[in-house]
Formats: sequence, structure tokens, C-alpha cells
Amino acid sequence: MKRSYHIEVECANCANKMEAALQRIEGIEHAAIQFMTQKLTVEFSAAADPDAVMQKAQKVCRTIEPDCEIIF
Repeated sequence: MKRSYHIEVECANCANKMEAALQRIEGIEHAAIQFMTQKLTVEFSAAADPDAVMQKAQKVCRTIEPDCEIIF
């Protein structure tokens, strides 16, 4: 399952770090952040609960940039 989210991130380097960190979360097969459009695309594994995975993703992103917000 693939979903897109709006992400508020202020730093392109931070977006790259977030993208790499998101790839390591269980339940995410692929994640990509488009910094210019502030768009996060996530491909979930078949057994994943997208809402639970995105809660973890929000926490991970905030460790990199505390003001980061994923709107889901």
C-alpha cells in the first residue's frame, strides 16, 4: 500500500536524514521525501498498520528536526 503525506521540514539535509531513518522503520518498505514540494511518499508492507507506523515515523522525524510535522 502506498500513501502520500504533507511533511513540514525546513532543511534539505534533514529531509535526507529523515528519509534514511524512515526506511529503517518496521512496516515501511520504501519512503521518499520531496523537499521542494514538502511531500512524503510511503510504501507500507502488506501486514503493516499505516496509522501505527506513521506515529513511529513522526517520532523518528522529530528526533532529527524537532519542528517537523507530518500531516496524516
